[in-house]
Amino acid sequence: MSRTLIAGGTVVTSTETMRADVLIDGEKIVGLLGGDLDPPVVDRTIDATGRFVFPGSVDAHTHMEIPFGAATSKDTFETGTRAAAWGGTTTIIDFPIQMKGDSLMGSFEETMAKAEGSSAVDFGFHQIVGDVNEQSLADLDLVLAEGVTSYKLFTAYPGVYYSTDAELMKVMQWASGNGSTILMHAENGSAIDLLREQALARGETGPLAHGLTRPAELEGEAAHRTILLAEQVGVPLYIVHISAQQVVAEIAAARSRGSSIFGETCPQYLYLDLSLLDQGFEGAKFVCSPPLRDASEGHHEALWWGLANDDLQVVATDHCPFDFEGQKTLGRDDFTKIPNGLPVVEHRFPLLVHSALAEGRLSLNRMVEVTATTPAKLFGIYPQKGTIAIGSDADIAIVDPEATDVISAETHHMNVDYSCFEGMKVQGKVETVLSRGSVVVADGQFHGSKSHGRYLKRGLNQLA
Repeated sequence: MSRTLIAGGTVVTSTETMRADVLIDGEKIVGLLGGDLDPPVVDRTIDATGRFVFPGSVDAHTHMEIPFGAATSKDTFETGTRAAAWGGTTTIIDFPIQMKGDSLMGSFEETMAKAEGSSAVDFGFHQIVGDVNEQSLADLDLVLAEGVTSYKLFTAYPGVYYSTDAELMKVMQWASGNGSTILMHAENGSAIDLLREQALARGETGPLAHGLTRPAELEGEAAHRTILLAEQVGVPLYIVHISAQQVVAEIAAARSRGSSIFGETCPQYLYLDLSLLDQGFEGAKFVCSPPLRDASEGHHEALWWGLANDDLQVVATDHCPFDFEGQKTLGRDDFTKIPNGLPVVEHRFPLLVHSALAEGRLSLNRMVEVTATTPAKLFGIYPQKGTIAIGSDADIAIVDPEATDVISAETHHMNVDYSCFEGMKVQGKVETVLSRGSVVVADGQFHGSKSHGRYLKRGLNQLA
């Protein structure tokens, strides 16, 4: 096995910032060296002088090559994980999707076939349970045996993924018996469908109607209801892609009661707003669910406050890219046909580095916590992932804090024809990325391979 030394850098974890050299033997970190020790004998030295050395980032919410209506998200596991690596992300957790009438175990096997041998970085799965019935409840035990310890349910999308309160409780009761975590897409889907129908009847067909028919109050209501169900059952609940201050308040209240409730937001909800949908059909580029929120209503501030004060615990992406031409344009005359999702996986970690270096919204340690350490703990892969420590996988992102970068579709590596952060200048540039000791990005080149990534059988939530 080859030995690598990352020398001269400042190591930043969720709890420490220290001048140290990182010694890697094969795929593992075997030493953190400081002081005036003689340098060890190694096969390769990476000079990190003047750089921050971060744990490889963990994106706990991606959607590679999944169907949405008449379209399929553009990034495959190969292209999406390569783009993730370019942005310093070395682990993703994606989703097998059981839809109404589908086999739950079949969806797991189908997604594994897509990902295995086609991922540039390591990957795990959450299981979407879109059809709660006796067979799918039985299949949950089979999927759990494959190392899937988190299960996503929906209060949105009636007829596609939606579960009734009774169905939600059935899966929660199953999870409470084995320590699994429930993920929740919290929006009131029935009420939203009514508002969408009424908007179309009034002739409101453009992208702005997408945002206006999914109000923040209906996200807050669904969060409130599902938190109470989870508390009743006694199961850990993780609410995904939070956009609204109402949900932050619900999670804060639940956590103050001692409940195992956790929250995730995404860069699009931290940096983008509803006005982007109000620019004719170009606004379709920014259609996602939940929608971007009105900047004047205080949602951005509430999300940042929640991250800084542990009312929210994770920043993920909900990465689900669709081309503007040929895919988003399917809804040119009907906003309900616009595929929902944004391309984010490459830029989550750089944007959060920027939030710490240039904006002071989070400390560097807290930034590491919400992008790497906490998702690794919540989803049972810590300390293998999410930190720089002896025995951990040698997943490393080396960042030049003095360099800047401009986000653009012309230079990004995601397989999509636009960027939702087009033209944004960020402080701090990811220069070198290692995945399990192998250099996958360096010197402006991709050095990895699509077969490098391994499937992660995950343990249970370590924070519940």
